[in-house]
Parts: sequence; C-alpha cells; structure tokens
Amino acid sequence: MTVAARTARGKNADARKPERRDAPRSNHVLNSPGDAAALLHWYDCHRRVLPWRALPGEKPDPYRVWLSEIMLQQTTVKAVAPYFVRFEARWPNVCALAQAPLDDVLKMWAGLGYYARARNLHACAKAVVERHGGHFPENEAELHALPGIGPYSAAAIAAIAFGKRAAAIDGNGERVLARFFAVETKLPAARPQLRQLAESLLPARRAGDFAQALMDLGATICTPKKPACMHCPWMQDCRAHRRGDQEAFPCKAPRQQGHLRHGAAFLVWRADHAVLLRRRLMDGLLGGMAEVPTSEWTRDFDARNALVYAPRLRRGKPKWHRLPGFVEHTFTHFPLQLIVYTATVGTLTPAPAGTRWVAMGEVAGEALPSVMRKVLAHALRSSPIANGAAAALIDVRQRLGGRIEP
Repeated sequence: MTVAARTARGKNADARKPERRDAPRSNHVLNSPGDAAALLHWYDCHRRVLPWRALPGEKPDPYRVWLSEIMLQQTTVKAVAPYFVRFEARWPNVCALAQAPLDDVLKMWAGLGYYARARNLHACAKAVVERHGGHFPENEAELHALPGIGPYSAAAIAAIAFGKRAAAIDGNGERVLARFFAVETKLPAARPQLRQLAESLLPARRAGDFAQALMDLGATICTPKKPACMHCPWMQDCRAHRRGDQEAFPCKAPRQQGHLRHGAAFLVWRADHAVLLRRRLMDGLLGGMAEVPTSEWTRDFDARNALVYAPRLRRGKPKWHRLPGFVEHTFTHFPLQLIVYTATVGTLTPAPAGTRWVAMGEVAGEALPSVMRKVLAHALRSSPIANGAAAALIDVRQRLGGRIEP
C-alpha cells in the first residue's frame, strides 16, 4: 500500500469516528451566586407542599425534618407521606418516640422497607433524649454521631432544620448537579465531586431552602427521563442541556445484579383462624420483623428437602400441602423465590418454642414485611382454611398503606 493510500485510508477512518459534542463556550461562571439566587427564586414560586415541610415563614421542626429524612432514604415521597402522617400522629415528638417499645415502631413501619431504618430511628430517638436532653444537636458532626444518620442526612438536618451552611445532596440533587456541570465521573465515585460543586453554589443564607430547591427541581423538572428543561431556572447555563445529552447524566457504574436465592415458607393455620408467626433475629435482613417460619434463603436451596425446615409441632404430625406457584420478592441485593407450604392443626395445638399463635384479626398490628404479606396473600388465595381470614388481610393492606401482591 502506498503512503498516499495509507494516508487516505487514515482520513476515512477518522471521518467515521463519532465527534464529541463539546458544550458551546460561555462566559458564564457556573458557580456564581446568581445560580443560587435563580434556583431560590424558582423554589419560592414552585416549592412542593409536603407533610413534613415548614410553610413559608414557619420555623422548621427538627423532629419532623429528621423523621422525614430517615423515612425518605431510598424511598419515594409518595410512599413515605402516609407513614409520616401516622408516625407523627402517634409519636408527635422525639421523647414520645424514644419511650415507645421497639416492637410498636416496627409494626408501624411494616411495609415501608429497609427495616434497619426503623431500628436506627428508635435508637436515634433514645440517643437524642439520653445524650442531648431531647433536643437535636445543630451541627453536622454531632448529628452524624447519632444512630442511622449518615453524612447526607446530617447535612440535610443541619441545613433544613437549623439553617446551617451545609451541602445536602440527595439523589435528585445529584442528578441536577451532574447535568448542570456535565460531570462524567460515574456514581457513586462522583459523590465527593458533586458535594464540592454543591458547596461552591451554596448561598450565604437559606442553605436549607437551597437543599430543598435542589430536591424539588430534580423531582419535578430535572427528572430522570424527558426532563422539562424549558421550565428549569438553570437551563441557560446547564452544560448537559447545551450539549443536548441531558439524559446521559448522571453517569452510573453498572449495578451488580445479585444472584437469585430460593427458600420455603411454612404457614400453619389453626382451626380457629390463627396463624403461626415468629420474630426474626434482630441483626441482619428484616431484623426484628415478624414472619411465618421459613427455611434459609440460599442459592443452592433444594426444594426436595424443604420439609426439613418445617416447624415441629408437638401434637401430631401435620399434613403439609405445597401450594402451586411461588412468591417472588426483590431485595436491594438479591431477588428471592419462595415455595409455600400450608398445614392445618387443631385449636389446642401449642406453638413451638420461639413462635406464637396470632389471630388473623390481629395480623394488621404485626410487623410483617412486604415479602411475608405476599406469602400470606398467596396462601389465602389457595388455602380453604384461610378464607375466613381474608377480611383481616385486607385490613393489613389498608392500615399499612402497602400492596399485597401475588
């Protein structure tokens, strides 16, 4: 091949390479005070009304701010709102919550997921009472030292409840800033950089409103898909918008998909419509929550030997019936499939050690996580002895504000 031919071939190859769409040049300084002012002006006009948020001119209540921030961790506003209202009605301040039995807190939390938050919520309330006389500390360091309060939550509480100049960046805020500055570092590695960028934008005053404005902008305008850029107060200076690839941000590392785990659940129905329940160990997944007896949940679970894990009942050997199908549930780190067995026993059958009989009329008050409500629902559709308990399970759904799915 001649030099000329090689040169021509190289030029053609270069022509085939996709061109990088760099943002147009701008004289605007992206972290100027004007950016914060524009966002705060937008917030003053379009702020969301939320059950825990102080109205304009009202002083924020640290207890309500803290309670909402813990509930909102990895959970949507829509899901949290009814739980927040019920929690505040039952425990209107941190002292009342600290005095509540943990079991009552877990029952009230049932269906919201990520149950370690409920245990930490209760532990934090007790710590605030014991260490700080029932008053939340105002600075990030002391807040971060409390159970269940991480760096983001500490910054959010300090900024929103106490007006401290702290950068509180939730998932919505990360998306807004990643697009505004076209941050190409992938999450979660980008978080320190995004925090620094947020700090560069913080106004001298109204840090709490600034944090909530970022949340609202991300939730209502700068959404993951099809952002409404024409209504954004930062549209003109947003680097991702100028490039035309807003939805490419934030860049995220591929999520590791957990391996499917399997197991068996065992529902023992007593003739008077009571069900056998037990409490999970406090440490670990779903710690302290109520459940029907189950096997371990493993990748190599052998369904042929499932009855090895069935509860041992002293009066007679129950006849186990495997229900058709299975229950599916997805946790943060792995999906789960459970086969379900049911058995019927006499009214006088004693509960094995570590278990207890619960009348279905009282199931609504139990701390049942979503996966266990699915198991119960699956059994109610398939087991004749359980039909008389259907109304009680409907009450579970209505009280907890959650779904009972197949």
